[in-house]
Amino acid sequence: MTEGGVIDAATAMTEQSTVTQATATKIAALPDAQVVTAVRHYTDRLFSFRVTRPRSLRFRSGEFVMIGLMGDNGKPLLRAYSIASPSWDEELEFYSIKVPDGPLTSRLQHIQPGDAIILRPKPVGTLVHDALLPGKRVYFFATGTGFAPFASLLRDPDTYERFEEVIVTHTCREVAELTYGRELVAGLAEDPLIGEMVAGKLRYYPTTTRETSPRMGRITTLIENATLFADLGVPPLDPATDRAMVCGSLGFNRDIKLLLEAAGLREGANSEPGEFVIEKAFVG
Repeated sequence: MTEGGVIDAATAMTEQSTVTQATATKIAALPDAQVVTAVRHYTDRLFSFRVTRPRSLRFRSGEFVMIGLMGDNGKPLLRAYSIASPSWDEELEFYSIKVPDGPLTSRLQHIQPGDAIILRPKPVGTLVHDALLPGKRVYFFATGTGFAPFASLLRDPDTYERFEEVIVTHTCREVAELTYGRELVAGLAEDPLIGEMVAGKLRYYPTTTRETSPRMGRITTLIENATLFADLGVPPLDPATDRAMVCGSLGFNRDIKLLLEAAGLREGANSEPGEFVIEKAFVG
């Protein structure tokens, strides 16, 4: 995002803020407060930010929490946000859209390092490995900021221990909107924790729907006409071997669900694992 300027990746991931008296006052005034440590804007619609992690917070990669700010009425204004950082990270990362008239994002997009936000430390969600049956290959299907939970799962060693092949698809309207996911995937090979595990297992499949790019089209269309499988050199979806996680708009989630069910895959949950899961609570 261009508002306030663009922070380079290295700065965004390392910039820390000192807790001044002013910051301490902000924190004291907020329930479940955490401090913003870094912010990066990608386009005029997308940004990411990192905050301190509550010491008591334990979560499974792929889960979400409620975060927000205090509303004008003096009550917390909260929305569900997938945690983009892996479960072992000392901080929490989030990836967000900017909605000009959005009650929360119209204000959240202006946060700066040192500011305080509300974070309810009660993680939940269905995009977790426990909700999937064992399989050979896992697909992460994402549109827009729906990439966030997969940013967590892609950095979790458990993902590569459970599956022989990990395929992440990310569909956006414009090339710049792919930046967050593209940079994250590109950096995994050098990750000291999972770099060796990623080699030969991870496949990245980005597409755009408006701006011209090397690969264009809605992922639903590319599944229906089998282009996805031909490009990757893998067989069509098979419930005996394939698993999937889905996160995007309500329309996208619905369309992907129909395609997965048509291929014989069954939707799972924490209480009853299946061949695919969908995050219904994600806002973006």
